[in-house]
Amino acid sequence: MSIRVGIVGVSGYGGGEALRLCAAHPVFELVYVAGESSAGQKLIDRFPGLVGRLGDLIIQKWDPINLPKLDVLFASLPTGESKDPLGRVAASTRIVDIGGDHRYVDGWTYGLADVFPDEIKGKSRIANPGCYPAATLTALAPLLAEELIEPHGIIIDGKSGVSGAGRDGTDSKFGFADSNEDLAAYGLLEHAHLPEMIKTISKFAGTSAEGTVFTPHLVPMTRGILATIYAKGKATTEQCLAAARKFYAGRAFVRVTEKPPHTKWATGSNLVFVSYAADPARNLVIALGAIDNLGKGAAGQAIQNANLMLGEEETAGLLGAAMWP
Repeated sequence: MSIRVGIVGVSGYGGGEALRLCAAHPVFELVYVAGESSAGQKLIDRFPGLVGRLGDLIIQKWDPINLPKLDVLFASLPTGESKDPLGRVAASTRIVDIGGDHRYVDGWTYGLADVFPDEIKGKSRIANPGCYPAATLTALAPLLAEELIEPHGIIIDGKSGVSGAGRDGTDSKFGFADSNEDLAAYGLLEHAHLPEMIKTISKFAGTSAEGTVFTPHLVPMTRGILATIYAKGKATTEQCLAAARKFYAGRAFVRVTEKPPHTKWATGSNLVFVSYAADPARNLVIALGAIDNLGKGAAGQAIQNANLMLGEEETAGLLGAAMWP
């Protein structure tokens, strides 16, 4: 029996990745796609590589009231544009919000799927984590759970490919000529992803995560996020690795590696690679997380969350190997 699926924001990078994954899903049937600037076009006009009936789907103008019967709706809208319209979607339609408007909002479950899978099962409203938090929190969760690090004064250094800005960004800094051969920090002290990271760290620690610092950087690559996290702790490297192996035992998408991870290892996949380096003498633990920002950082995790919500196999539609090179 097929599961009827819709995507709003299908023309953006996150929505397009959700489209690619839904097209290969064994039980998802994509029956509705919506956008603004692309409304009225066939999907094949926006995605020429599509084959079969999917290419003939007409992109609808987004209207949350007049939706067809859907089992799940993926919303990939810019932050600030989903809160009101998604509140008007019928309660019978499950929603995964890939955007940022419902993270830690009452009535919505925070969908950090590899860390909190049991909290997601059977729910009807899931807020996907941000891309930086997906890499950061997956690396930190085992250390916090085993109390191997202090929850205060954590420093997060994140680096992302330019697709994290979205397809509709008009700022010239995301164009090839400006981003190529360049590296820059942005969102200093006030990035939108910092509050959800602080709340999740505090949830694990049972206390307020004071002094958390997050600095994101834009790097000249299309996909990928590498989070390098510095925390205080007396654990050894092997203790950190052992904690992660225990915490993620049986979890299909988390790879614990002794080598520092590369973003390319995760390209085109829902995988997250975590690793650690520690120096007890310096009271220092370094945690690393690497993901594809459009995979685990957006659409891949959204599909994983939908699988959990609907009681499907968690890995359904997500077992394809990462792209290399």
